[in-house]
Amino acid sequence: MNYKLLTSVVIVIAISSPTFAQKDSVRLINHLEQNSTNFAKAIQGSRPHVIHYDRRKLIITTSIVAAAYTGSMIVLGESWYKNQERESFHFFNDAAEWKQMDKVGHTFATWQVSAHGASLLRNCGVDRLRSARIASIASFAMISSIEVYDGFASGYGASWSDLGANAVGALGYFIQESVWGELRITPKYSFHFTSLAAVRPALLGDGIEEILKDYNGQTQWLSFDIKKFAKNSRWPAWLNVAGGYGAENMISARDASNIELGYDPYRQYYLSLDVNWKAIPARSRFLKTVFTIVDMVKFPAPAFEVSRKGMRVHAIYF
Repeated sequence: MNYKLLTSVVIVIAISSPTFAQKDSVRLINHLEQNSTNFAKAIQGSRPHVIHYDRRKLIITTSIVAAAYTGSMIVLGESWYKNQERESFHFFNDAAEWKQMDKVGHTFATWQVSAHGASLLRNCGVDRLRSARIASIASFAMISSIEVYDGFASGYGASWSDLGANAVGALGYFIQESVWGELRITPKYSFHFTSLAAVRPALLGDGIEEILKDYNGQTQWLSFDIKKFAKNSRWPAWLNVAGGYGAENMISARDASNIELGYDPYRQYYLSLDVNWKAIPARSRFLKTVFTIVDMVKFPAPAFEVSRKGMRVHAIYF
């Protein structure tokens, strides 16, 4: 994950909005309402139903999101790309960099924006499946729009692998909603500080910025809601099982450069327990919001690590 990606993600999650920033958003809802019978048959068979939503709330929400997203892109362009030399639009193949940790970060970001976006659409009265569809498409479009900036910057380039990772995140959310009608697998993030950032602070960060820039300290997780997979079991609803992915010994983006500098980069795989904050009962709307945000982060817990360096048990891993 990096500053450019975070700029767009934070805007959306901070206002709990659906990244539904397209100009035709309200017209799309109106069109679907006018064709509700056909739409109902397409997703629920031949049972017609009436679609209800709060038009005023939806218009206000989408207007706020559109303004916030537009503002975030302007800020991003001025702060990150203003002094970059421009050239014709081009692509750059960065698929082999950072052991793909940055790609997994794209998947995490797009999934989370899709989930938060769909949640707010549902709050406006839009049905669950349609909310998931619209939020997933909008999330992919929003996160992927950063590639336009990259494509015209001489020091960067649009990335097909970034676009692919964004698609995986959006589809990963939508498929769960369309198949299960609920979320059973949630991507999460954790971080610990490493000594490697001090070697190249300009690249890996210095202080708090290491959380975004030092891929050595990041771990990306998939947290499995066991209770939803085994609804009749006695497994506690608040306890998940998580599988994690990380990488170590990277002070440069590519393996060859790291090896030349005397570092041996390698991948790490983890198995751990996690807390499902959304399953903890809360009457307060504020507390529910806090739980939703905290649920994006993997809870520190014992973990089992496997890598080509061998196996290791962590009493507490974050």
